[in-house]
Amino acid sequence: MKLKVKDMDVATGEVLVAVMNEHDAALFDLHLADRVKLKRGNKEVITVVDFAESENIVPKGSIGLFEEVLDKLSTKDGDIVNMSVTNKPISLTYIKNKMDGKELKYEEVREIINDTVSNMITMVELTYYVAANYMRGMSFRETVALTRAMIDAGKKIKLDAKIVVDKHCIGGVAGNRTTMISVPILTAAGLAMPKTSSRSITSPAGTADTMEIIANVNLSMKEILSTIKKTGGCMVWGGAVDLAPADDTIINIEHPLSIDAEGQLLASIMAKKGSVSATHLLVDIPVGKDAKIESMKEAKHLGRQFEKLGKAIGIKTKVIITDGSQPIGNGIGPALEARDVMWLLKGDKRAPQDLREKSIYVSGLLLEMCGKAKKGRGMQMAEDIIGSCKAYHQFMAIARAQGLKIKDEKDIYIGEHTYNYIAEKSGTVRHISNKDISKVARIAGCPKDKGAGIYLYRHKGDRVEKGDKLFTIYADTKEKLKFAKQTLLEIDGVEIR
Repeated sequence: MKLKVKDMDVATGEVLVAVMNEHDAALFDLHLADRVKLKRGNKEVITVVDFAESENIVPKGSIGLFEEVLDKLSTKDGDIVNMSVTNKPISLTYIKNKMDGKELKYEEVREIINDTVSNMITMVELTYYVAANYMRGMSFRETVALTRAMIDAGKKIKLDAKIVVDKHCIGGVAGNRTTMISVPILTAAGLAMPKTSSRSITSPAGTADTMEIIANVNLSMKEILSTIKKTGGCMVWGGAVDLAPADDTIINIEHPLSIDAEGQLLASIMAKKGSVSATHLLVDIPVGKDAKIESMKEAKHLGRQFEKLGKAIGIKTKVIITDGSQPIGNGIGPALEARDVMWLLKGDKRAPQDLREKSIYVSGLLLEMCGKAKKGRGMQMAEDIIGSCKAYHQFMAIARAQGLKIKDEKDIYIGEHTYNYIAEKSGTVRHISNKDISKVARIAGCPKDKGAGIYLYRHKGDRVEKGDKLFTIYADTKEKLKFAKQTLLEIDGVEIR
């Protein structure tokens, strides 16, 4: 059937959609979410069908196309396209099988992921798969299959280096910018470390949000490879290139209901490592009250799964379980965290020592894993690289290669509206809630408002006197600061006894 194109002037950002007049749809016995094949010249695309009841929206004999479909067909308003009915993707059968409790094979999982990446299935249809994995659980074979399918569905950073190192923290701890310290240490030691990081989903800042204060993180694949060639490493936003592209889509589905199936968590992380050709990986699992993982038993179980999955996909993986009972570093929020990093690398006395110690620990273990340092000597090597300012110079070299924005931490903009939180009694800080502190920082504007956040003056175990300043909230506007203060009064976040 030949139909006249109507430009709907709408973009879905996701699935490919075509809108038919319901009279035309009835002729072909089409129902909502059925698929049709559209062809113009040598280009064709399969889209999901939606219906228009009004002739004003889509007249009979026409087909309304969303922007993504127009682009794929290289067509415009008024052109003619050929339409034919086609079957729904076979991946929907596999999703139903998973809902019924059946174990999926690699080929079936790959079909689901490929259709996700090519926008052949809708977010609703993919949600059934994500929910089925959560409710039915995933076998180890399915976890391996999902990991490999996500790697295979995207681009891959391929390097000549025999050893490619990576690290990952599963999150849940505010601050904790060890990546921005470890990358310059390890690349200064001669290792290749193409670090792709995420932006914040629920935290005040992701590594990419913080690095973006100092340098560009939205690099093309060509720019990433150029940066690595010049410096040995990079610190970029993974979403700017198609590395394990299905992962972000799945994460967006998981987020609203905090659905986080173990197999999907493992596959999500390990697929990103496989996509950068990592050979050696250190996984950091912080444990503590109000962290993402609160029990040691759960942390050890997850650690074993990481190591098992790493072995299955050919990545030498080591897991460390660290203290996640409080924020790491003093700054919380993109600009404040970036300033911490700059102070630390330059040896400034204002640098947070807990962040320094953890970065040296993580880097030392990786230096030993990769054979750059003898067993037991990695931390000293990392200490020497920081102490000699080699890490700082290497950091700046990477930043310049990516597109330097800030040369000096004094130029980092910090929110101009502030509120000091004062200790109401004397005692010892017994707990600083990661969840509560992160919530206040986000309400203050993080991570969208780069200068917003919280700066800590005290940590767990510190002695404080009544009237001491515990932390400062920063915001770009008076309104956001007001909301942050109101939230703080409701949840507090700091326990003193």
